[in-house]
Amino acid sequence: MAEMNNETNRQHSLNVVEETEIHSEKPTPKEKTKRVASVDIFRGLTVAVMILVDDAGGEWPMITHAPWNGCNLADFVMPFFLFIVGMAIALAFKRIPSRGMAVKKAIIRTLKLIFWGLILQGGYSHAPDELTYGVDMKRIRWCGILQRIALAYLVVALLEISTKSSQAKDLSPGWCSLFKLYCWQWLLGGCVIVVYLGVIYGIYVPDWHFTIHNRDSPNYGKVFTVACNARGKLDPPCNAIGYVDREVLGINHMYENPEWTRSSVCTENSPYEGSFRKDAPSWCYAPFEPEGILSSISSILTTIIGVHLGHVLVHFKSHSDRLKHWVSMGLALLVLGIVLHYTNAIPLNKQLYSFSYVCLTAGAAALVFSVFYVLVDIWGLRYLFLPLEWIGMNAMFVFVMAAEGIFVGFINGWYYDDPNNTLVYWIQKHVFIKVWHSRRVGILLYVVFAEILFWGIVAGILHWLGIYWKL
Repeated sequence: MAEMNNETNRQHSLNVVEETEIHSEKPTPKEKTKRVASVDIFRGLTVAVMILVDDAGGEWPMITHAPWNGCNLADFVMPFFLFIVGMAIALAFKRIPSRGMAVKKAIIRTLKLIFWGLILQGGYSHAPDELTYGVDMKRIRWCGILQRIALAYLVVALLEISTKSSQAKDLSPGWCSLFKLYCWQWLLGGCVIVVYLGVIYGIYVPDWHFTIHNRDSPNYGKVFTVACNARGKLDPPCNAIGYVDREVLGINHMYENPEWTRSSVCTENSPYEGSFRKDAPSWCYAPFEPEGILSSISSILTTIIGVHLGHVLVHFKSHSDRLKHWVSMGLALLVLGIVLHYTNAIPLNKQLYSFSYVCLTAGAAALVFSVFYVLVDIWGLRYLFLPLEWIGMNAMFVFVMAAEGIFVGFINGWYYDDPNNTLVYWIQKHVFIKVWHSRRVGILLYVVFAEILFWGIVAGILHWLGIYWKL
């Protein structure tokens, strides 16, 4: 999600960072900057996948988040966002002449992201399922997707601004020259890894307890105790990630429906949601923050990798040089993540944002982006991905209206006779489910055509009108 300028100097307001333009392969003195369409398309794909897994994941659990260890389709969404934010940072600040102006822009954008994150994911908005709004400040959720992006964006953007002088330098020969030119950014990445691993394996996690505050739960008011008394564990109840969040954020300000509730230990319906087993351990009822403090610190590394690949666009002028760097680095990260997981050294885990998870998802992002770059920016097959490009150009708008359910919540506010008898429900039931005689297939097609394609067309109309959501 980014804010960009096009070739006619119109403002393209994308979401998190600005400008996805870069010089063409053989620039001339009078040549204007050329947009890298694959950046918009990659961002649009990420938003589209987010809508898909959010709204169809209940029927297709193999695409939703893994209950704990593992990596499903939904687990690629957050790192893909952070990756493309990093790429856009590398392109954005190269054209801002003043460091003071750049810092001001970074701070203001960070505050806007935090504000929208609290409104959309703090609990104030109950869309699309409940026709109510408002949040108890005793139970507001402080963390979320946009807050994590804001943290990673601010840290990496400030570091990019501080190393702005490196952008004007010519690279020395050698594959490692780009790493040397931005060595301070990789030093930060190394510090992130050391701090993260040191904390999760070094902090002692004592026993802890919590109270059920959900009035609709049969266990309302009941106090559960979780036995830990351990150090260095990466299981759901006793990891240091959750311990730090409980101590700093407060357990009442954490996500109340963590993915682990779909694990076989908690429910017999696993991997679907369902009522808890009678012998379910106490931690199954507990909240857990998937965008918490330590995991967000670890996620900064994904953005640093994205910045590095953005620097490839800035400094390398030939398609072959760019692709060699992206593909080799992507494959190396992918293999490292797989090896760490299958040797049981460090498991893939989105909830903990483990180091193996960083490697695998960042490597996958680099490879997917490389594919789009070849198809779109080299082979010129841009027209095949226009809906994704339009979504990428107005990603914040589509994120709020579709992924956060604000538009559907508005539509659901107009019902006939019964609050459950809404237009959305009627379309799902009669246009998709009844036609295919399958709820699973019907919901999947509804999400693809009535949501993703619909918002692609809407975003295309907004693009034609020159309207963009600006952060």
